[in-house]
Amino acid sequence: MDQNWSRRVLDTDGSHEKERRNGSGLVEVQMCQSILLCHANHQGELGAGQLLKWMDTTACLAAERHAGMACVTASMDDIQFEETVRVGQVINIKARVNRAFNTSMEVGIYVTVQEVLSGVTKRVCVAFSTFVAKPTGTHKVSLRPLDVQGSVEGMLEHSLASERRRLRLYNEESFKNLIKDYHNLQDKGLYSRKHIAPLVSTEHTRVESIELVLPPHANHHGNTFGGQIMAWMENVATVAASRLCGYYPSLGAVDMFRFRGPSSVGDRLVFQAMVNNAFQTSVEVGVRVEAYNCEEWNEGTPRHINSASMIYYIPGRDGEQQTFPDVTYTTLDGERRFLGAIVRKRIRMARKHILYSRDEGPISVPWDRNNQVYLGYNNVAALTVLAGKRGWEASNINDKVGVYVHEEADMLCLRVEMEVKTAAFHVFSQLADLRLRPQWDKNYLSCEEVEKADEEETIYHIKCATVNGGKSRDFVFLLSKRQPCKIGDPYVIALRSVTVATVPSEENSIRSEAKCAGFLIHEMGFLTCKVSYYNQVTSGVLPYVEGNLAGWSKSMEETAMSCISFLERDVLNTEF
Repeated sequence: MDQNWSRRVLDTDGSHEKERRNGSGLVEVQMCQSILLCHANHQGELGAGQLLKWMDTTACLAAERHAGMACVTASMDDIQFEETVRVGQVINIKARVNRAFNTSMEVGIYVTVQEVLSGVTKRVCVAFSTFVAKPTGTHKVSLRPLDVQGSVEGMLEHSLASERRRLRLYNEESFKNLIKDYHNLQDKGLYSRKHIAPLVSTEHTRVESIELVLPPHANHHGNTFGGQIMAWMENVATVAASRLCGYYPSLGAVDMFRFRGPSSVGDRLVFQAMVNNAFQTSVEVGVRVEAYNCEEWNEGTPRHINSASMIYYIPGRDGEQQTFPDVTYTTLDGERRFLGAIVRKRIRMARKHILYSRDEGPISVPWDRNNQVYLGYNNVAALTVLAGKRGWEASNINDKVGVYVHEEADMLCLRVEMEVKTAAFHVFSQLADLRLRPQWDKNYLSCEEVEKADEEETIYHIKCATVNGGKSRDFVFLLSKRQPCKIGDPYVIALRSVTVATVPSEENSIRSEAKCAGFLIHEMGFLTCKVSYYNQVTSGVLPYVEGNLAGWSKSMEETAMSCISFLERDVLNTEF
């Protein structure tokens, strides 16, 4: 431990809370708890509501340590629970201020569990809360910036906090954009799921519960403790999920708590929960919290103070999750919830890959003529397998372009379909020459041929545009092209990253990599074809597609329309 850190240790109610500040200005607070029977549910597992209370408490202490005054929770980002905590284990919660903006700050929360006998430690979850200072007067407080100099981890989180804030600010706009897309898909009959068993109405899962806020439920500001509200919300959500599955579901994730307003001692809090939608192995439950004081209670005028969506699953044997019954809606509000759940699932997927993408390690393989046949075969085979995957979900479809997504474990793939009114061979010859791509793809600044192995394999060096103000990126691709072997087969243009000694990395550019990408071109008629573009998203590709994933950009659709216009030109221009 850094000798420059000062420490303050506080022992209360069996917990061990430690607060520390290092010389770089970072603030970290820790809470340790031994899991007792009073913390557990009927299955001997730590109740998710209790964990949320501890997480919010620890984060609030870190926020107040930095602000030097009382702070309140504004929101808590998506939470993915990775491990089950049981009685007898020890849980450790660390909270650290990652970045202070003007009037708000982000606090990172890191939860681990340790088995006492073996000492093995596992991660339970990571969460990010937004706190605002609560001054004594009416004026907002401008928070002092965080000094992260000297801490590599602190500087990384400080930078990522800005990206997470950007996603939060885009959230409402993204939701509206994606809702519009899915409404269009539904109207066209392009979004549907096959149902094997009779559908269950979501109305049958509706739950309502009321709580009176008492002094033990209030925090040190006199307001209802945010962690307590989270715990009550988790309780009613669990009841709603259990009404659908007839079993004891486990909370797998939380989709952003939003604190819209305060409540205080004496308020009546009404919690309403209902299943929004079911997705085979998971179900989303929506929870709404309304607060009343005595006068509002008599007048029937509630205050909407919180909303959240919680995702449950049914634990099965051997780690496999059981399936939920399919659901349907019977009211306009039920339809709104149903489609909203689909969109939130999409946004959660985008956030997971944007914010928590991991370094895949080296993806490129060395290129030389000795392994040319193997690499060409592997390149084409990988694209063929990717195209053959089932379970593609429509994201947006118009008259000429369709965008689809496919998620499997930690692998995310994209597919863009284009209808082109020109001969398939013409399209093949145009797309197979990457030197032409800068004419229709704004992400390609330049593309030069490095080596032409034969008529079917070519190495290209591509320089791409900067993203979000960062460094420019470049790729070194092996392009493998194949013509159809028989009628009905597609033309194939496969791409993957390779390492070539003659094209070293440049100091002012980021060498990025792609694992599997390319085009399949199916002839539909004499002057009509369908072009399908595929990409297995890597960390190097992600910055160029994250806007589409999260719903705030239509850049892929725009690029596809530009590609169609380029391919449908009457004059074939193959020279720069």
